[in-house]
Amino acid sequence: MKTKIISLLLCVSVLFACNNTQKGAGIGAGGGAVLGGIIGAIAGNTVVGAAIGGAVGAGAGAVIGNRMDKAKKEAEAAMQQAAQVETVTDANGFEAVKVTFDSGILFATGKSDLSASAKTSLSKFASVLKNNTDCDVTIQGYTDNAGWKGVSAAESAQKNQALSLDRATAVSQYLLTLAVPASQIKNVQGFGESNPVADNSTAAGQAQNRRVEVYMYASEKMIREAQAQAQ
Repeated sequence: MKTKIISLLLCVSVLFACNNTQKGAGIGAGGGAVLGGIIGAIAGNTVVGAAIGGAVGAGAGAVIGNRMDKAKKEAEAAMQQAAQVETVTDANGFEAVKVTFDSGILFATGKSDLSASAKTSLSKFASVLKNNTDCDVTIQGYTDNAGWKGVSAAESAQKNQALSLDRATAVSQYLLTLAVPASQIKNVQGFGESNPVADNSTAAGQAQNRRVEVYMYASEKMIREAQAQAQ
């Protein structure tokens, strides 16, 4: 128990006391995947990326932090009001970029066909991905918990899960048509009603829960290059 408390306090201090580059260095020195998992739990973020295992030096962590800072700034400039851009932590404890698209903007209610405005926004985002091909990408779809007419709650949950996957897939497929490398998109997932970010008992909360999240995080190639650069 004491060890867990000490680890928790260490993670909180790293998370709040450092800027992004310093955070990358601190996490790199801390030993990778275990620390990353703890920070992900504190922040309430879905942990993305395959844990590489083993410790990554502070220098490599700082290099990765700088790369992800650059990617985040590019995403913010491209998306502006079209999506929310924020910093999260991947499975290795490195800085990652999360871009959240409101499903109400991307899709009509109950549908997975991209709107014209959605295609415009995703076209801008595709340029960010193509400028950062050493970032791996995971796309996750979510819905609110609203039921479907004429079916049970369990069936509604299944339909929402299927809809969330269809929407994530629609985003992925459109990005591929814009020449985003297929090798860059590692995961396309639908989580349905799971992992709400707001209160589903209100219309405003449900609107926040209907979303598509796109994560950009360090690929194994970026990690290897950061380690070589830091030597």
